[in-house]
Amino acid sequence: MRSLSIGRMATCLLLYLGLLCAASPAFARATGELLPVTEAYQLSADASTPGVVKLHWKIAPDYYLYRGRMKFKSGDGVTLGEAQLPDGKKHHDEYLGDVEIYHHGVDASIPYRVAAGTTRLRLAVQYQGCHEVDPKICYPPHTEQLDLPLPAQGSATTPAAAAGSWGAALRAIDNSPFSTPASALLPEQAFHFAALAQAPHRLLLRWTMPKGYYLYRDQTTLRLPDAPGLALKPAWPAGVAHHDEHYGDVTVYFDEVEVPVTVEGDLAGRPQLKLEASFQGCQEGGLCYPLMSRSVTIDLGSSSAALAGASAPAAPASAADAGTGPLQLGLFAALLLALAGGLVLNLMPCVLPVLSIKAVSVLESGHNPTTRRNHALFYTAGVLCSFAALGLGILALRSAGHALGWGTQLQQPLVVGILACVMLAVGLSMSGVVQFGASLGNTGAGLARRAGPAGDFFTGVLAVVVATPCTAPFMGSALVYAFTAPMLSAFLVFLALGIGLAMPFLAIGFVPALARLLPKPGRWMETLKQVLAFPMYLTAAWLVWVLANQRGADAVGLVLVAMVLLAMTLWWFERSRSRGAISKLAVAVLAVATLVPMLLLTHVPAPGSNAVAATGVVAYSPQKLAELRAAGTPVFVDMTADWCVTCKANEHTVLDTPRFRDLLQSTGTVYMKGDWTDVNPSIGAFLEQYHSPGVPLYVVFPRHGGPGRQLSTVLTSSIVERALRDAAR
Repeated sequence: MRSLSIGRMATCLLLYLGLLCAASPAFARATGELLPVTEAYQLSADASTPGVVKLHWKIAPDYYLYRGRMKFKSGDGVTLGEAQLPDGKKHHDEYLGDVEIYHHGVDASIPYRVAAGTTRLRLAVQYQGCHEVDPKICYPPHTEQLDLPLPAQGSATTPAAAAGSWGAALRAIDNSPFSTPASALLPEQAFHFAALAQAPHRLLLRWTMPKGYYLYRDQTTLRLPDAPGLALKPAWPAGVAHHDEHYGDVTVYFDEVEVPVTVEGDLAGRPQLKLEASFQGCQEGGLCYPLMSRSVTIDLGSSSAALAGASAPAAPASAADAGTGPLQLGLFAALLLALAGGLVLNLMPCVLPVLSIKAVSVLESGHNPTTRRNHALFYTAGVLCSFAALGLGILALRSAGHALGWGTQLQQPLVVGILACVMLAVGLSMSGVVQFGASLGNTGAGLARRAGPAGDFFTGVLAVVVATPCTAPFMGSALVYAFTAPMLSAFLVFLALGIGLAMPFLAIGFVPALARLLPKPGRWMETLKQVLAFPMYLTAAWLVWVLANQRGADAVGLVLVAMVLLAMTLWWFERSRSRGAISKLAVAVLAVATLVPMLLLTHVPAPGSNAVAATGVVAYSPQKLAELRAAGTPVFVDMTADWCVTCKANEHTVLDTPRFRDLLQSTGTVYMKGDWTDVNPSIGAFLEQYHSPGVPLYVVFPRHGGPGRQLSTVLTSSIVERALRDAAR
């Protein structure tokens, strides 16, 4: 009995150890038939090849090793790369889930580097395996300490010797599941890494690769060795889906990739950050490099490039954008550009219909200085409050990882439908169907009455809402700066945009000389107001067209019903002014009925992807772009949206012309278009990669690789022709 109890206790102890290590629960009732762990898994090592240590396990019959339970730790003076292991046999483990295991034997190759003066290669190798037949048991993790002599080249630390070590490492990987081409660049030449600070809490990392090389996304790790209290949160852009013989389905990047990284934690008293990046990449169709590590020091104060060096950004396409890259622009320059962009925004077609409302009120005020100033101040207040709310909302959502930008609220069908109804209501008011606020008479004193501060404020709000589909010159660089700058600086940029938009009316309100140029009010003002109602109706029609492209005919039907009900509500509202409570109740019922189709609009599904159907135009996808670039084809990428008025203006004047089509043919350029009318994560990632606050975005990729060249948001034929001919060289 006593010997039986001891046997059971020993068996239970083995079971406990197996469970503690998350191994298989099956175990033996007796352990006498099991081999010692070092006999079941005989490990041998070979360090004769400089830069690579080769390991081999001879696995006894009826035993197996877990692939995922292998761990390698280097000793002093040695830095290990990523271990190269073959795929194992698929196996479902009751505790570990789906795993890979090895039978009979397995080889592993581990690249390494050594510090100066290191003469021995010391590393700890941990592994775990099981006996798969009765008696079934899983061993606890076992660690073996290896101490191997280094070959003559292994301890060299000069650049030439280091290059030789890398070359040996790459040659050694020929025994791994990857194949090796006849020649390959050194890692420093194949993968150029740079890092810089856009803001104290925001870094930008850039990898640049020659044509035919690519970087793995999921084999990249980032750490701050001297700042354990800080955390890094990278925002990887959309890459290229790739099936890898060793890693399976992965995401990779060709040519160049820029990764914004948020630094979370307290940076007080830290003028610099030391960043260590480990990453791995391959040459297309050939060699895959061992794990590479780069260490850079980033100056948080000057936002200068890190010690690894950064490639210069593409030259701007126009003088308006020269010297205003998102990483070089200062706050003062951004404020000036925002002010100029807001001022030019007054001339854009999306804003003009709403400005007609304000023009009527200013003209009605005549030469009364107090009235003019009130109009200007309350209108400006509406503009500034709206810009502040819009800017803070966009920045807050973008910091949470959402791909939002200038004008993206029009990606929401409900917003588009509401705006269409608002434009209709404003048009009906200007046509005289309904009047909001004080009545505007037909003559004399009636024309001198003002609509009140609320009307002026609302007009400013409406001007900002309809301005977002437009991107004026100078605005793009200012918005890019705002989306990457600290919160206070970004807030100031949005306010500067608002001041620029409101500046003409501020000038009229506070500069008597300009006010004297205004025509005197009279009966003609009522006619002008009614004429200006028709741009409002056209704006409503344009919004319905945008909605049709987003959600199809069902959505258009719903918003048209809502607009008819709204018109009926406003008509009856005007008639009920002098009527009793029953008439006013009817207005409320009609108003509620107007909301019903708008609520149903939120449940209308998208009819499908907005595929580009034009002849000679290729729909954007990261995979297709990568294929064209790999084939050495120049590509003109056009990111657009149906609600983007600037995009449509560029298409009408430049992109939808015979001259542009002939240019594409003569240069062999592929015209690729991305439609951001509705939410599209791939396009959002592309915009993020090029620091674009929204659409339009135009990028030209050259024939023989290299970074894409970003063009101005407002195109001319000469800008496009120069860019395409340069790309085709």
